[in-house]
Amino acid sequence: QVQLVESGGGLVQAGGSLRLTCVDSAINFRMRPVAWYRQAPGNERELVAQITGGGSIIYGESVKGRFTISDDNYKLSVTLHMKNLKPEVTTVYYCYVLIFWGQGTQVTVSS
Repeated sequence: QVQLVESGGGLVQAGGSLRLTCVDSAINFRMRPVAWYRQAPGNERELVAQITGGGSIIYGESVKGRFTISDDNYKLSVTLHMKNLKPEVTTVYYCYVLIFWGQGTQVTVSS
């Protein structure tokens, strides 16, 4: 059974960094694109970044240069590295694989 588990969210001051990790025991990410999305209240979910097993990466325009997505050598986890965080990125971040969503992890950036 697929169960995506996100971790690493929390509260950070503006300019700080956070690292979000997505893992699942049922899927080896080698063959599947893994994406991070975020959704602010009242808005649609927005693609933050996506990585394929072959290493192809896509970033949302608003995070280019500040966020980095990577996977581990065994393709068992995907990490979103976020730096120079700004208060406007405060929202819930979700991991997405195939048709499955994680439960979300809250990222809060204080000014």
